[in-house]
Amino acid sequence: MNQFEKVFCRTYQTAFRAALPVLPYRRPKALKNVGELSETLRAKQIKRVLIVTDAAITKLGLYEPLCRQLKSDGIRFYVYDRTVANPTTDNVEEALQLYHVSRCEAIIGFGGGSSIDCAKAVGARVACPNKPLSKMEGLLKICRRLPLLIAVPTTAGTGSETTLAAVITDSKTRHKYPINDFSLIPSYALLDPDVTLGLPPHLTATTGLDALTHAVEAYIGRSTTAGTREDARQAVRLIFENLPAAVQNGQNREARKCMLYAAYLAGNAFTRSYVGYVHGIAHSLGGKYNIPHGYANAVLLPVVLEQYGAAAHRKLTELAVAAGLCEEGTVPSEGAAAFIEAVREMKRNFGIGDTFPELRREDIPELARYAAHECNPLYPVPVEMNAAELEHLYELVLVKEKEEVA
Repeated sequence: MNQFEKVFCRTYQTAFRAALPVLPYRRPKALKNVGELSETLRAKQIKRVLIVTDAAITKLGLYEPLCRQLKSDGIRFYVYDRTVANPTTDNVEEALQLYHVSRCEAIIGFGGGSSIDCAKAVGARVACPNKPLSKMEGLLKICRRLPLLIAVPTTAGTGSETTLAAVITDSKTRHKYPINDFSLIPSYALLDPDVTLGLPPHLTATTGLDALTHAVEAYIGRSTTAGTREDARQAVRLIFENLPAAVQNGQNREARKCMLYAAYLAGNAFTRSYVGYVHGIAHSLGGKYNIPHGYANAVLLPVVLEQYGAAAHRKLTELAVAAGLCEEGTVPSEGAAAFIEAVREMKRNFGIGDTFPELRREDIPELARYAAHECNPLYPVPVEMNAAELEHLYELVLVKEKEEVA
């Protein structure tokens, strides 16, 4: 990236950092159980709600306790469960139609980040009926109040229950893009470990590493505050302490509870301090190949951290201290190396690879352009990179044997 581009990016980021104290960020109010959620709806005199989820959640019956509670309290509910792993514009429009036909007054996003993001986008379309989602890409393109939005995360990872972002994939072009607006922050988040107990080990691992990515990218960026740094450190500590136990024993309620809180903290951190190139690259891969976002982040995190080099060493060492990987006063290069190796070790233990078999070399220039468009100038990364420089990161996660055989 040339000097002019770097100066522009840093000036843009500095302006947003200066505005942080006056921007309308808020934390969703945490609810403990479905009874509290239903009570909240009754207090607001809401009679009809749309539940946005996916087919796997329906098959597992995870929202049945919520439905029983709503029914007993006289609240009618309508379920849209066709959300896919990377929610599409078609998903949003189908759910929106159900919302209107059923005369709903509130939206509950029930599931992982995909379902919650889809629910947010439905709310955005309700608020802006004449604006397509493609016109909402980027920052502050909604600026209207959404219907009451409640998030019920069934995975401890995405942080979507706390953030101002929804990531949507265009059904026709497969372009995956973020929508960022303060109105997308849910009013309430139900943090109930019981709805995560049935999560399979692989999904527990990838979503947990997704939460770790949120915390790390928020912390090492250049737009942090004392509050976001504390949230990120605490999230990193909780993840290193509890993710292995949650993966090993899915019925470990305490580990699940701690992971939900870690994801919530990480979400609060990155919704204010943003993420980085791990996310930009992961979004491009998800849009093109439908690679699950948590898995993409897990593969990419140590690769990108290593490429940041010395610019990230001090902060990564601070996170290594928070995670109990090294002592205060450790040489930054050594502390950073210890942190990156610990992430790699977790990946190996969880059976997560280092490359993407779906990735094709001829697609890399286009993918890099998408990532650069998302990240620059918004994300306050340790080292600025343009599309040409980002291509190198894709090369690092490309299966070289596949190219040689072809």
